Amino acid sequence: MSEVKKIATRESYGNALAELGKLHEDVVVLDADLAGATKTAVFKKTCPERFVDCGIAEGNMMTVAAGIATTGKVAFASTFAMFAAGRAFEQIRNSIGYPNNNVKIGATHGGISVGEDGASHQCNEDLALMRTIPGMTVICPSDDVEARAAVFAAYEHQGPVYMRFGRLAVPVINDNPNYKFEIGKGILLKEGKDVTIIANGLEVAESLKAAEMLAHQGIDAEVINIHTIKPLDEELIIKSAKKTGKVVTAEEHSIIGGLGGAVCECLSASYHVPVRRIGINDTFGESGKALELIEKYGLDANSIYNTVLDFINAI
Repeated sequence: MSEVKKIATRESYGNALAELGKLHEDVVVLDADLAGATKTAVFKKTCPERFVDCGIAEGNMMTVAAGIATTGKVAFASTFAMFAAGRAFEQIRNSIGYPNNNVKIGATHGGISVGEDGASHQCNEDLALMRTIPGMTVICPSDDVEARAAVFAAYEHQGPVYMRFGRLAVPVINDNPNYKFEIGKGILLKEGKDVTIIANGLEVAESLKAAEMLAHQGIDAEVINIHTIKPLDEELIIKSAKKTGKVVTAEEHSIIGGLGGAVCECLSASYHVPVRRIGINDTFGESGKALELIEKYGLDANSIYNTVLDFINAI
């Protein structure tokens, strides 16, 4: 059996920007002295005249991007998630969100899988922060195919977009002719009747593995990829919840305010079912190897499997 292809979504981001730059002369990319890590250097090599290194000044970069957007250009501002959503939150809110400027934020190195960089760089709060900004679209793609599609969709979308990309290489799971990316529309990856698992980012592949394990126990799990956290595909979530009666969310993010929070908000307002959230449990991360951290913090397939079993048995 051939090994599954893996690629980090930050690599996908850089490659997609380079493709986009060749196609559209209105694309401008900004970075905060991290082009090698965010992979915007790929765009820089292709379209150097439309690349701006703003230095270690993330807040300034966001306001520069906002200014560029007012000239009719489509600005992609790139840095680590911690520095984008965290350090530059006020500038994103007031200079991009408030005036509804057409800026796309490419936030790499999101989540605990940043690994050895430690808690200071492991941003597990970014999706929650960005969800609170009115008019902000928030996307967390699951693999290379989806990340590339998200970049192109963000370009076509009018208004601010926050996209989160990862450092860790993850399996390519959407490499099929029927795949279609649409902002605000989730994807039903596996139908089931006993429990719904809703995931995004690297947790999508882990949830699919967990579903296979659950099948050996006679549990038919439905798996949904919610790549867009805002706007949320409430219709798909409610439909699945009505079918299975039990929902588990899985995300590489704090269980507060991210995918789990969004799903709970949706279901509490529209259809009441038990929900179990899998994610970072209101704690900071730590330095360590990415895969070991994913396992320790309960985000791997085996942990999802055990959590779903415990959840079902507790009901």
